[in-house]
Amino acid sequence: MRANSAKVLVVGAGVSGLTTALCLAREGFRVTVIADRFAPDIVSVVAGALWEWPPAVCGYHHDQVSLARSKSWCVTSYRIFDELARSGVPGVAMRRSNFYFKHPVEENPHDLHKMRELAGKVRGFVHDRSLAERNGVGPGYGVVDAYSHLAPMIDTDRYMLWLMRQVRMHGVRVGRHRIEGSLTERKAELLDRFDAEVIVCCAGLGTAELRGVGMYPLRGALVRVRNDGIDEAHCVSHDETNDGEQDIVFIVPRSPQILVLGGLAEKDEWDTGINLENHAPVRDMYERCLAFMPALRSFELDPDEPVRAGLRPFRKENVCLEWDGEGRVVYNFAHGGAGFSFSWGCAQEAVGLVRAAVADRTYSYSC
Repeated sequence: MRANSAKVLVVGAGVSGLTTALCLAREGFRVTVIADRFAPDIVSVVAGALWEWPPAVCGYHHDQVSLARSKSWCVTSYRIFDELARSGVPGVAMRRSNFYFKHPVEENPHDLHKMRELAGKVRGFVHDRSLAERNGVGPGYGVVDAYSHLAPMIDTDRYMLWLMRQVRMHGVRVGRHRIEGSLTERKAELLDRFDAEVIVCCAGLGTAELRGVGMYPLRGALVRVRNDGIDEAHCVSHDETNDGEQDIVFIVPRSPQILVLGGLAEKDEWDTGINLENHAPVRDMYERCLAFMPALRSFELDPDEPVRAGLRPFRKENVCLEWDGEGRVVYNFAHGGAGFSFSWGCAQEAVGLVRAAVADRTYSYSC
């Protein structure tokens, strides 16, 4: 059997699942996608969806093996999103992304190394301490250094619709189905039911039950305001010396109409019913962005949806992209706060693993 004639079942319809399904279908695989939830009822539409070089604003990637793989995935995704933006794909734009620091970048080896790596991977890189003043950063916020570059920014509502249309146009079957229990125990049943030879699991936090692994949510929220002319992103990453403190600034144009303000990162919190009225950290996050860029105080809250909240899927070991020990199942999950930044890179690697699984070659990555 030729590898690209094989039938593949993809579990999960977030950005990782649909991107993987699309890459598989483009390679000639016959693909079925099943999920118990679809956009807009998934975390992918909540995501900040700003492409970032790891470690991201709320990436939490520490071990070097994981970090090296993350960088490769990011480079692939950057290139593809750049191509999609040039071709006019709905919801994909290349805009300037600014990162600010309360210390000179050269004084922090970690930040300096990241900046030097990043400069060679992106278009339009500029290291310029005057960016804060030129971009209207509050003078009392303490910013003394900054750099910027062109980066993909995704309107998640429009892009997820496009992704689903592409999946269907490439002949992928899509159905609503909930899997309970162990995927290993139900593997034979699922392969038979959906007439597949390989399963690719992109189930996010749901993989905790499906694979029996430890995972946790990192709850996030975005305040949505009417965009009054902001066409660049403005970010301050988490200072990891401030253990447990909320200090991220995340200001990203979702579209010419909507600007999103973040960011919040609350470990092991599962309730997504949080808003400006009932959750003080959301109010603090909003006020932090206003203090950082005072011009935002005149921007009106989106009356239809002032706050979106969602659960980033994390695990201690970071992203897992591997073929299980017995074959027949490829896992692609735990992308945390970098689902869009990793999406195309992880999907293309997953295609390679599926090819190997179909060819019955036994290789996998430790993750």
